[in-house]
Amino acid sequence: MKLKSIVVLAFFAATLFAANMVCAGSIVIKGSTTVLPIAQKTAEAYMKQNPDVKISISGGGSGNGMKALIDGSTDIADSSRFIKGKEVSLAVEKGIYPVPFAVAYDCIVPVVHPTNAIVNLTMAQLKDIYMGKVKNWKEIGGPDQPVVVISRDTSSGTYEVWHKKVMEKERVYPGALLQASNGAVSQAVAKNKNAIGYIGLGYLNKDVKGLMVNRIAGSAETTLNGTYPISRPLFMFTPGWPKGDVLNFINFVINPEKGQKYVAEAGYVPLY
Repeated sequence: MKLKSIVVLAFFAATLFAANMVCAGSIVIKGSTTVLPIAQKTAEAYMKQNPDVKISISGGGSGNGMKALIDGSTDIADSSRFIKGKEVSLAVEKGIYPVPFAVAYDCIVPVVHPTNAIVNLTMAQLKDIYMGKVKNWKEIGGPDQPVVVISRDTSSGTYEVWHKKVMEKERVYPGALLQASNGAVSQAVAKNKNAIGYIGLGYLNKDVKGLMVNRIAGSAETTLNGTYPISRPLFMFTPGWPKGDVLNFINFVINPEKGQKYVAEAGYVPLY
């Protein structure tokens, strides 16, 4: 009888443990390094309120987030640009129907070393710099020094927006130094007095100087009113309409009294 009782107790203990494992959720988030600070701050706050839910987050770029969504290795894909038609086609082929959720607004800010005297560039000047037509800062009112161009790699959503809005789909010249994240661009510019790069608003810091574009500074106000010319929404995509923990987390992120305050804390522009 004792052995039978022990077996029965062990069975119920195992059943209870399995039930707890089912209740304890996990969410995987991959993608944009621009959206990364928002995902990190909102996930930290969400997990404090929901200790049974574990959220793992990694960057790698919007393109990599979309690949993970298509191959089924993520629950949420962070993206600083909208999904491409070819990505939709690849997803649908696998029975996945991506659903976009705008979670914040952002603007892309050109940055230089703090010692650079330049304070404003036009969209045309930015395009010429990134096409390699402007090779010395003195050509646009700066010091007599060569321009070191720093750009994002092509898997980046930030690059995609820059490519469309600034470059007007012209190619960045081959001499540009490519970086894999906003943070890497910021660090590269901070270490080189002749460099120029571009980063999301949330990555601005004292080590780099943000430039005005067409005499308009990138800010929450100019992003929302549309006057800053390099603005964009930021997204979280799910593989179909979200359910359970993923739905609850998305609702938390877009809630004006919950997740949106962490959007502001991350240095981005809330939806409301």
